[in-house]
Amino acid sequence: MTRPSGEQIQLVAGEHRAVVVEVGGGLRSYSVGGRPLIDGYTAEKMATAGRGQLLLPWPNRIEDGAFELDGRSHQLPLTEVEAGNAIHGLVRWSRFAIVDRQPHRAVLEHRLYPQPGYPFALDVRIEYAVSDGGLSVRTTATNAGEERCPFGAGAHPYLAPGAPTVDTVLLRAPARVVLRSNGRGVPTGSMPVAGTPFDFRSERPIGATVLDHAFTELYRDAGGIARVSLRDPAGGHAVSLWVDKAYPYLMIFTGDPLPDVARRAVAVEPMTCPPNAFRSGTDLIVLDPGESFTGTWGISPGA
Repeated sequence: MTRPSGEQIQLVAGEHRAVVVEVGGGLRSYSVGGRPLIDGYTAEKMATAGRGQLLLPWPNRIEDGAFELDGRSHQLPLTEVEAGNAIHGLVRWSRFAIVDRQPHRAVLEHRLYPQPGYPFALDVRIEYAVSDGGLSVRTTATNAGEERCPFGAGAHPYLAPGAPTVDTVLLRAPARVVLRSNGRGVPTGSMPVAGTPFDFRSERPIGATVLDHAFTELYRDAGGIARVSLRDPAGGHAVSLWVDKAYPYLMIFTGDPLPDVARRAVAVEPMTCPPNAFRSGTDLIVLDPGESFTGTWGISPGA
């Protein structure tokens, strides 16, 4: 039987176990000591709600799927049909080649060829590794074409702190600013989190707060790492996601409109740029021919 997510690559280091998949190069599962740290999916199912998928060559949305670069207009397919947006890039259902595999580490590669709406060539390399400290994901993208190409990177893991609902979960999100968006998920401005329901700079319960927001101006440690944590005070379990300086934005999503998520887990999505960056130009990466981007994020047990 052909599995919807293709070949399953198991990574093991001590009690840490992750499964990476051939289709989309995504993260299907990750557990420590038998306890899931992400809300994944089974090998017999397709990924739903973006679970564990890589968001390349852009994260989040592009309004109307239309953008301009260097005086040329481009029209992408509208993959979020109801909102009229192009969403989450072009590689989620593409086959990645497994170019290196070790018990604790795997490297996958994919060439994104020019196509209508994105007539650029991009080489993508993803390295997953597990260790006693957790899971790390290193993304490298190289412009393989002869002209400049727009680029953004993201990922879509749902963190699972272990509680039956996220309402009781304690969230810490080290961000000074939250973006405001319209009904299509397109940013319309930003505001400081101070004094708003979106201020999670200090750990506190999510409660009834509905989160589908991009955060930025992240507090970082001396090594440049920003970390979001979720903790179940009843069960004592905790999980955190960290990003390096390549990711100045984090999308946090409680999954309220999705029946298969429905506040059971929290998506914490590393992003190099905000939603709609291909149109707004805000923090958009434009790679010259031969130029590369590299960024790393990861998931760890504990807060």
